[in-house]
Amino acid sequence: MNKQQLFENIKKKQSFLCVGLDTDIKKIPEHLLKEEDPIFAFNKAIIDATAPYCIAYKPNLAFYESMGVKGWISFEKTIQYLNENYPDQFIIADAKRGDIGNTSAMYARTFFEEINLDAVTVAPYMGEDSVTPFLTYEGKWVILLALTSNKGSHDFQLTTDTEGERLFEKVLRKSQEWGNDQNMMYVVGATQGRMFEDIRKIVPNHFLLVPGIGAQGGSLEEVCKYGMNKECGLIVNSSRAIIYADKTERFAEVAGEEAHKVQQQMAEQLKAIL
Repeated sequence: MNKQQLFENIKKKQSFLCVGLDTDIKKIPEHLLKEEDPIFAFNKAIIDATAPYCIAYKPNLAFYESMGVKGWISFEKTIQYLNENYPDQFIIADAKRGDIGNTSAMYARTFFEEINLDAVTVAPYMGEDSVTPFLTYEGKWVILLALTSNKGSHDFQLTTDTEGERLFEKVLRKSQEWGNDQNMMYVVGATQGRMFEDIRKIVPNHFLLVPGIGAQGGSLEEVCKYGMNKECGLIVNSSRAIIYADKTERFAEVAGEEAHKVQQQMAEQLKAIL
């Protein structure tokens, strides 16, 4: 999916919501444990209920890898179900990969050839040769970690060099030598508030993947005020607040209701640019 197609879908759905499929076998409703594949059964129900209100899904690989082969099968079945039934959805592997060049090339082959995802999150710490193998696939996206929402982000990302440049700013500037706003996005946590202003000074046209809305306390209004550009430029993720909104047999219905609430808020924010 290219940038224009993504923006067209945002306009059509009046939404820039990404639903995070952080599916934990210990948190899904108990009645699903009777299913042959409880993780996929949960994901399928959540997808069917929320698809009208979102433009992207982001399965977090850790939740699937924690279950070994069974979890990986559930992950692959989830991606296949999305590709076959909801081809307009932008699918992100939240994998945070990044290694020496030949290893990154194998990760890229996994996510872009074998499983056919739209994007993968990548850690930039090892530099250019760890990132560029992901950028060789036309129509695919690298989503580079820039300024995350966790407490530990202050340990490295906000440290400054002798000229006062913060590490996340160096990542933003340097990475533009490797990719562009047609194949690269950045992860910026919703809890970073006005820091979005500084980020937009460096990457005014790139899409930002923004986790941290909902359970982590990020403000959608603040993210839009400081981070939205003329093409929206935002994919805002919500995971726990939607998928675990209810533990009963109504879990999918309630998830759909929560996604719809967020979509309505986003529609209001989009009025400023559409």
